[in-house]
Amino acid sequence: MEVAIGCKTSATTGASLRETIEWHGINWAKANRTVRRLQARIVKAIRAGQKRKARALQFILARSFSGKALAVRRVTENRGKRTAGVDGEKWSTPSQKAAAIERLKTKGYRPKPLRRIYIPKSDGKRLRPLSIPVMKDRAMQALHLLTLDPIVETLADPNSYGFRVERSTADAIGQCFIILKNPSSPQWVLEGDIKACFDELSQEWLEANIPMNKAILHKWLTAGYMEDNRLYPTEKGTPQGGIASPALANFALDGLEKRLRDKFGTSSRARRKTKINLVRYADDFIITGISKELLENEVKPVVEQFLAERGLELSPQKTVITHIDEGFDFLGQNIRKYNGKLIIKPSAKNVKAFLSKVRHIINSNKQATAGNLIRQLNPLIRGWSNYHRHVCSSQTYSKVDHAIFEALWKWTKRRHNNKSRRWVKQKYFPDIGGRQWVFSGQVTDAQGKKHRICLLKARRTPIKRHIKIRAKANPYDPIWETYFEKRLAHKMSDTLKGKKQLWQLWQRQNGQCPVCRQAISEQTGWHQHHLVWRVNGGLNNRVLLHPNCHRLVHSQEISVALLRSSSGV
Repeated sequence: MEVAIGCKTSATTGASLRETIEWHGINWAKANRTVRRLQARIVKAIRAGQKRKARALQFILARSFSGKALAVRRVTENRGKRTAGVDGEKWSTPSQKAAAIERLKTKGYRPKPLRRIYIPKSDGKRLRPLSIPVMKDRAMQALHLLTLDPIVETLADPNSYGFRVERSTADAIGQCFIILKNPSSPQWVLEGDIKACFDELSQEWLEANIPMNKAILHKWLTAGYMEDNRLYPTEKGTPQGGIASPALANFALDGLEKRLRDKFGTSSRARRKTKINLVRYADDFIITGISKELLENEVKPVVEQFLAERGLELSPQKTVITHIDEGFDFLGQNIRKYNGKLIIKPSAKNVKAFLSKVRHIINSNKQATAGNLIRQLNPLIRGWSNYHRHVCSSQTYSKVDHAIFEALWKWTKRRHNNKSRRWVKQKYFPDIGGRQWVFSGQVTDAQGKKHRICLLKARRTPIKRHIKIRAKANPYDPIWETYFEKRLAHKMSDTLKGKKQLWQLWQRQNGQCPVCRQAISEQTGWHQHHLVWRVNGGLNNRVLLHPNCHRLVHSQEISVALLRSSSGV
């Protein structure tokens, strides 16, 4: 199948029509194709050791129309698009977006200070600073990230998994399972905690080593931030909140795995002697070893020296060495051996934080209807359950479901303290579809119709082993394209299990959105679009589009037509 796109615009006059066509008339499939080809050439040059050629390709990409257009599109479609920087500017209209492409120029570029706000940490008690750039600076970061990320990926440590394309916490936990599951596996683990990594990272090291435009990088790092109408300088660190910050931090921490290999050897004999393995997710990492003494006296000094070169240090209080039989927490999971068998399950701390969020929502909605309360709880339960679905979570899921039930029972009894237990059960916890004690309520949809929704149960989430990504897989390298296509198809078959029509639509489109020709995944999300609108009788002639592409189709009356390819497939 091949999808053809035709554009129709409603009659409009004046400059706004020209500007609207300029933005909505951009060929996004061609823009993505151009950027991908340049990124692939950058990877090839880096692999061949041709740094000068790679810099030349970065120069071309940073000044290309396609790169600028995709950068503007990214910052105007992500979750932070409604949050302004110090200038209060937002790019919400087609004319603003079109004009923004022309503004992304290196000559005369001077970033503005960042707006400093504070958001709660994962424990819900402490706050961490977040620095928000203005829209133009976000777009410039997104543009230069297009040129930098292929190099970061190509030179990355094999077992680094944080803030990398196509990698996740599940991959990091999967690697932990691989290196710790056997009887002959290492028994000791160094839990590394870098003290204020983003805030303390040496700007001098970054400017000397990051492979990108040095002048622009220097301006980003020294732009300062505004708080309470005062300008504060930034003399160290990279701001938390910038689009490019995770890539900068990753590049700074990459190389630790190689440093350990160079120190302790890579031969089979050397590895059996030391059993050293590194698993890192952003600034959280573990290092395994054959003994506590090896980790304390030999490995830890190597790590400290590596970090000191970058202006960083380990937290003395949080960096500990643990025996696998005692277990340790990593990325929200507890990893421990019980009688020689490795068990990975949600950590007690993670469960406590999750239930604290659930109880906060319940206690903050004392006057809400059951339906509206469920609408708030279900996304939280779904997200937490899916995060832990690749480990031994069944017992934890049941315990969590019971804790949520108790909290909801108290919520209902407070509302109806003079009603009997039977009355409360019938109203809020009826038996539905063979399931007993289902918390449910009425909600109103967009068409004004009422229907019943039910609270999700964590224990109904299927447990499935995650297939870890190959260490050398590079999403910017064309030789890995088939591998990532198969990997995406496997993930989507799991995501769309039991949804036969959606799976058939996804397969028919080769997993691509017909508007921008980019992959449709669980992360991007999708909308169903009727080729013939339902008001005109179209019921089952559908395609899947990215949510933003779907909004574009309807706002600009773009016609999306499904055609057969010449091969007739």
